[in-house]
Amino acid sequence: MKRLLACLWVLCFACVMSAHGAEPKSTPASFMAGAATSNITPGLGGDIVGGFLPIPATEVHDELHARCLVLDDGRSKLALVVCDLLGLHRSLCEEAKRLIADATGIPASHVLISATHTHSAVNALGEKVRGYQSDQPLTEYQVFVARRISDGVRRAVSALRPAEVGFGSVDAPEHVFNRRWFMKEGAVPVNPFGKVDKVKMNPPAGSPDLLEPAGPVDPAVSFLALREPGGRLISVFSAYSLHYVGGVGPGHVSADYYGIYCEALKRLQQGGEMDPPFVALMANGTSGDINNINFPNPRKGKPAYEQMRFVAEDVARKVHSALGSVEWRDGAVLDARTVELPVQWRKVEPELLGWARETEARLQDPVGRNTLPAIYAGRIQRLAQASPATKAPAQVLRIGEIAIGTSPCETFAETGLEFKKRSPWKHSFMVELANGYYGYLPTPRHFELGGYETWPGTNYLEREASVKLMEALTGMAADMALGGR
Repeated sequence: MKRLLACLWVLCFACVMSAHGAEPKSTPASFMAGAATSNITPGLGGDIVGGFLPIPATEVHDELHARCLVLDDGRSKLALVVCDLLGLHRSLCEEAKRLIADATGIPASHVLISATHTHSAVNALGEKVRGYQSDQPLTEYQVFVARRISDGVRRAVSALRPAEVGFGSVDAPEHVFNRRWFMKEGAVPVNPFGKVDKVKMNPPAGSPDLLEPAGPVDPAVSFLALREPGGRLISVFSAYSLHYVGGVGPGHVSADYYGIYCEALKRLQQGGEMDPPFVALMANGTSGDINNINFPNPRKGKPAYEQMRFVAEDVARKVHSALGSVEWRDGAVLDARTVELPVQWRKVEPELLGWARETEARLQDPVGRNTLPAIYAGRIQRLAQASPATKAPAQVLRIGEIAIGTSPCETFAETGLEFKKRSPWKHSFMVELANGYYGYLPTPRHFELGGYETWPGTNYLEREASVKLMEALTGMAADMALGGR
């Protein structure tokens, strides 16, 4: 009888506490994950961007997607989206985040949207005539992409289910090479501004004039893995510091190696096609000075798509193998921070602006308008009229002991390596081309070396932008470490 009365007392106490909104602190929040894809393939006829001059899309080799992953720790949600695009304008990302917040309640600060940098997609950066602007009206295709991103996140939310989380990393050094090279005296050609740089981007492969690369590579494929408790995989979010591979057919739309990797990793998973299907994501790490060309020992030419398949399938096999040694956890605290960087647009000096105006006036014939000097003359004049504020975003997401830092630029590998070293979190890596597009981001020492990535109109931001980005990222990561959430 006494035991029965004691049980009734405990039950009554629990009911009173529940009525006052209190819950037993020992009850763990359920960790969940869901993933989905949205097709963002454009219609034919749009301009494929990636080269100096756009070309019309005449064929779709493989579909483009927004690949979406949503995590829920019971108190907050994160959404990670990777799009098969060269880049996304900040205004497109802001619109997608608004739609996501309205539909799901996930705040913009907790949504990471990045582009892979495939050079075989149509323009999602907006109208070139508007120049270097942080805010702009969206084109018809940008509106479509924003809606499809939101749809993908909504579908990922609908697919949320109990999950375990793990982190892994595997090196794939044979596919990444620094593309900026010191060369013998007299071997670097004159740049579009009539000057000679100290380094050459994409020098002649196999040239006897090559001396040494101007920076490091990051060979690691970092990945976040989610699976049903003790069961099949839900999703793998990967990041690899490799620029696109290329080698597509003329006028072809293609997701490049990023999309092929995602499909290859899916095929390797048992039950990968079951409902809801496994979803892989491959984000671009920090690859602004990295590509797939071994300059001292170049490979022979290959048919279209052969090299990107080789890279994608090899990396997928490596990640699949590494998944076997992942240490799984039944939950992870989620958190996010985001700021607008205190950076300025790159200043265009009066002398350079004068050169641009004179060059544009001189090169008016059809042949001259398509030369590098004419192209950069136009870019420099638009950069000189940039919007007052850059509004360049930086973000850090926390998933347990994992920290993902972002950059809105084509970021040099050494910046990603520095973040891994300086972040207070055990597992840290970066994703570039995130939440906007602001050109190349060399570190300060590279401005002294010159080269394509440092030219005004290729580089949009001030000289110290990479330093300010690193301070912002490590500061946000440290703040989350101190605050616990």
